[in-house]
Amino acid sequence: MTDTIQVGSYALKSRLLVGTGKYRDLDETGRAIEASGADVVTMAVRRTNLGQNPNEPNLLDVISPDRYTLLPNTAGCHTADDAVRTCRLARELLDGHNLVKLEVISKSRTLYPDVVETLNAARTLVKDRFEVMVYTSDDPLIATELEAIGCVAVMPLGAPIGSGLGLQNPYNIREILDNLKVPVIVDAGVGTASDATVAMELGCEGVLMNTAIAEANDPVKMARAMRLAIESGRLAYEAGRMPRKRYADASSPETGLIE
Repeated sequence: MTDTIQVGSYALKSRLLVGTGKYRDLDETGRAIEASGADVVTMAVRRTNLGQNPNEPNLLDVISPDRYTLLPNTAGCHTADDAVRTCRLARELLDGHNLVKLEVISKSRTLYPDVVETLNAARTLVKDRFEVMVYTSDDPLIATELEAIGCVAVMPLGAPIGSGLGLQNPYNIREILDNLKVPVIVDAGVGTASDATVAMELGCEGVLMNTAIAEANDPVKMARAMRLAIESGRLAYEAGRMPRKRYADASSPETGLIE
């Protein structure tokens, strides 16, 4: 891919963004992320050692900040206050790094975003000069409000986190794409390569995933499959698909036949 995706002040070459959870060990984490070709790697600040526990394995030993754009996230937070506090902790741990992924989760089994708390946290973080990539529902009105607040990317779910169900409401994703100017990146719900391709063919700027790669039988192979799927879907979107037709349309002309 020769184009880039502009997220706030960051120009990214890869449209695949990946997470770091659920792998068997740090070695597998590093190999899968390398195979994905991703520029952006996200990690849960409250669940990952980024140096705050000096006697434990440090994720930064395999995910170097010199090579990847780190995206600390607020996974596990259920209130705006918790999310804001977590982002400020991440900025301290990462020497002033301001790019964050905001997610405030409801306490239901669906792990749907709590959009009220998400909106409140987004307002505070933007005022605090964070560049906020925000995980949200697939509601076009909420997405529009998050853009108005100043988030640098809006990340609607394709399906519940870790479900692998694929995009369940492509109509809403398309509505969000039609209304927003900031990048729209599908986050959550992808299960396999074809799901990622569908998101990209809709016109999404990228896809963020973790479980689909980490819980595959061979995470390294799946990471490469996702890399190719993202590239394929983006190229198909740029090329423009043929129109759907109700009846057959012969590929060869029906005139000038040789008798």
